Amino acid sequence: MLAKRYRFHSRGGVNFTYKHGKTIRTPKMSLVFASNTRNHQRFAVVISKKVIKSAVGRNRVRRRVYEAIRLNLPEFKDNKDCIFVIYSKTIKDIDFEELKELIKNLLRQTS
Repeated sequence: MLAKRYRFHSRGGVNFTYKHGKTIRTPKMSLVFASNTRNHQRFAVVISKKVIKSAVGRNRVRRRVYEAIRLNLPEFKDNKDCIFVIYSKTIKDIDFEELKELIKNLLRQTS
């Protein structure tokens, strides 16, 4: 699991990132990112009920994405707030290594 300091704790930071951030889109997910004044990155994963109906499925995808972020974290030392927005239900069926590469490529594009 991603450490608590690397996750958002309130809606204010998420709203600020949506309002002032830039977006990178892929066929399965998008990444909204903005600079922050902290000494570390923060991440959030957003999955709508329209994409995956069951809470179990949404939470499983969220845990997989957080784990892929955690494994890629040492490579990226930017001060950014990042929100991954999942809008394809096929994300729950892809291989974990493919998911990890997708997230790594998105984070690489923010630099």
